[in-house]
Amino acid sequence: MSTTVKVTVDMNLCESHGQCVFAAPEVFSFDDDDHLVYDAEPDPARHGKVVRAAASCPVRAITVEKSP
Repeated sequence: MSTTVKVTVDMNLCESHGQCVFAAPEVFSFDDDDHLVYDAEPDPARHGKVVRAAASCPVRAITVEKSP
């Protein structure tokens, strides 16, 4: 069984501060209309960066789950 990382962003809470983009640009970015886009199942090797991105979110809109 392989490890998976799942990212969820509550778009009702997200205020587009961009801290996640700075912390994990491989996973989070803004589109041309300044809407957040993200990889919902990033490479497990990026888990640490994704956790830091979630912790840096001022409105706590990001949830990260890791399964074995």
